Order: sequence, then structure tokens, then C-alpha cells
Amino acid sequence: MQHGSWDYSLVLLSYVVSVFGAYCCLELVNRLRRATGGAFWGWLILAAFALGGGAIWSMHFIGMLALKMDLPVAYDFTLTVLSALLAVGVTALGLFVVGRGQVSLGKLIAAGLVTGTGVATMHYTGMAAMIMPMDVRYKTGLFILSIVIAMVAATAALWIVFNLHGRWQRFASAFVMGAAVCGMHYTGMLAAEMTPNNKNIEIPASAIQSESMAVYIFAASMILLTVLLFVSLTGAERDLELAET
Repeated sequence: MQHGSWDYSLVLLSYVVSVFGAYCCLELVNRLRRATGGAFWGWLILAAFALGGGAIWSMHFIGMLALKMDLPVAYDFTLTVLSALLAVGVTALGLFVVGRGQVSLGKLIAAGLVTGTGVATMHYTGMAAMIMPMDVRYKTGLFILSIVIAMVAATAALWIVFNLHGRWQRFASAFVMGAAVCGMHYTGMLAAEMTPNNKNIEIPASAIQSESMAVYIFAASMILLTVLLFVSLTGAERDLELAET
């Protein structure tokens, strides 16, 4: 990666939000496993937002902003929103494939490959959203490695989500999932070679330009994830009360 330096405080924030999002997803899927009918779809959507929107996309965008460039950088609004929708959508698809019926090795691998490919597509869509006077090329080895990491990480995450039932297991696993997500993202970032092209870049009024956006996204994500966690834990307590009556 050329012509930039890392803000390690934002790198740390990206890992924190990824871990918290992963943990919230694990708690929500614990509810998903026992749900049927409309409740299943409700918990599925919430879990997809926690993992895809929180652990994956928020981590990704904060990690993007953690790279401080020597030249001005803005982000295309449409592509940035598309990357967020991709993250939530592919996560929902993976959770749906594995979450319906018995968890089999074939379903797990298929869901992991699809989800991992989607996460990698989300990442490089987010990279394409960068508006700057630079040409971007990717080192083939690291580019392929980032996609492989995304697939392996997605498969491992889905296995963890549907196989670890204890709360302390889920808590510890969230740190592993967060590290896997960050590993894919920063490998993809290291794959990029950026070279100034001295072109005059016209930045649309809709583009995202605020350098403090990372803090706003972190705060909004943590608030949303806290609400999702509260909903999950409240639902679990309600189930326990009903079981005791």
C-alpha cells in the first residue's frame, strides 16, 4: 500500500466493532435455532444485520478510513451503500442455508463459499468506491489470498454460529470471528497498490468526505448492536419464564 499511513486507533475500533457484532450475531442465532415461522425470519434478519452490517461492513468501512492518504480521498455514496447491502445480504443467505433443517457439511461448505465470495465482493466494491487521484492495482497473490481468507472465515463463522451453544463459548468465539474478518479486510487492503495519476478528480456533492465518519459509524454501530443484543437477551429471558410456568 503506497502513499498512506495507518491510524491504529481506528484499526483497533474496527476490531472492537467486529468482535461485538460477531457476539451479537451468536446470541441472535441462539434464538434463531429455536424459532419457527415468522419468528425465524425476524431473528434471521436481525442476525444478518449484526454480523453483516456490524461485524463485517462497519469493520470494513472503519478500516478503510483508518488508512490516512497523502492525497484527498472521498467515497462514492452509491457504491458504499451497495457494499453495505451486499454484506447484510450474503450474510443473511449464509445463515438461511445453514439455519434451515440439520446442519450438514455440504450445506456448511456451500454457504461458506457463497458468503465468503460475497464478503470479498463487498470489500472490493467498497475499495472501488474510493474517489481519489490515484490508480489502484492489486497484487495477484494477496488478492487471491484475501478471497480465500474470506471463504474460510465465513465457513468457520457459520460453523461456530450453529455449533457453539454456551455463552462463554460464544463470547470467546466472537474474538476469533472478529480476527478472521479483520484478517480478510487488511489482507485485501495490503493487496492494493496505489499510484498517484495527477488527474483532476471531481468529487460529487453526495460523496462521503468527513474524516470523522469512522467515529460516527463506530458509535452508530455500537448503539445498534447493543439494541440487538438487548432484544436477544430479553427474548431469551421470556422463553425461560415461559418454560418455568
